[in-house]
Amino acid sequence: MTDREIALILWPQFQMLDVIGPLEAFTMANRFAGPHYRTVLLSARGTEAVSSSGYSLGPALHLYDCDPNRFDTVIVPGGLGVHAMRDDDALLDWLRRGSGEVRRLCSVCSGAFLLAEAGLLSGRRAVTHWESVPRLTSEFPSVRVEPDALYCQDGNIWTAAGVTSGMDMALALIEQDLGRSVALATARELVLYLKRPGGQSQFSSELLAQERGGSAFDTLMGWLFNHLDRPIDVETMADRAAMSRRSFQRRFTETFGMPPAKFVERARVDAARRDLEDGARGLERVAAARGFGDAERMRRSFQRVLGLSPAEYRDRFRTASRTA
Repeated sequence: MTDREIALILWPQFQMLDVIGPLEAFTMANRFAGPHYRTVLLSARGTEAVSSSGYSLGPALHLYDCDPNRFDTVIVPGGLGVHAMRDDDALLDWLRRGSGEVRRLCSVCSGAFLLAEAGLLSGRRAVTHWESVPRLTSEFPSVRVEPDALYCQDGNIWTAAGVTSGMDMALALIEQDLGRSVALATARELVLYLKRPGGQSQFSSELLAQERGGSAFDTLMGWLFNHLDRPIDVETMADRAAMSRRSFQRRFTETFGMPPAKFVERARVDAARRDLEDGARGLERVAAARGFGDAERMRRSFQRVLGLSPAEYRDRFRTASRTA
């Protein structure tokens, strides 16, 4: 018997995978637990919606014809159109009503901006796509943005980071509802980790630096990535950027969504990951080449950033390479 109705909201230029990913996870869970979930598409325009990839999804019920309290869970996707929807007062009002009536109100990727615009994330922990962390932090300072988590729960509000992390969140919801065995079976069928190792920081710090191109930190970044083998402290970085320490720390954190020391640690981990994937050097040599000092310090950094040790990372990469 179906006893949980899950609504996924659509609007022009939504991100298709933010919707399809969780939808497929819930559908797959029904194969292992019976028809437990019923998924419903809701359109803020009352028609099928065209995604940012140019493909339409529908048919959908009109959002404003549906009382939020009929749903167990509501999922708000992100996408190119999300910021235009921040001016849709009817949508924001519907979300506000829903926050007090549904068991779980969720967002994926930049969908967190809609929850924040509706005032639903004030004082709460939340995540969004790593690229959007500085903007969410700047525009909504009352939100406790966690820059690295793939998803998080604060009360009945769940938020997921970039795109595929919506599936990580969906697996966590399934585990909450139906238990670990069903969630694990669903993850295996979808060829996913039930709990993926690492956070958003597993995505390149160099890519993040490039995405912030044109900033006052370009010269510093070019130097930093070429000198990871040596000690790098905040004073050295501030001097390289021709700023006072206080100004540098503030502007760096605003630009990159994390303090300088944390960025350097992640840059070292990124570089060490590539060395481990290459497989030509042992752990001690990698640790020395990437500025950790020794293998134990590198292990602690890997655990903080990725949630697994360098040896575990190397073994997983080798396993993936053999099965590719």
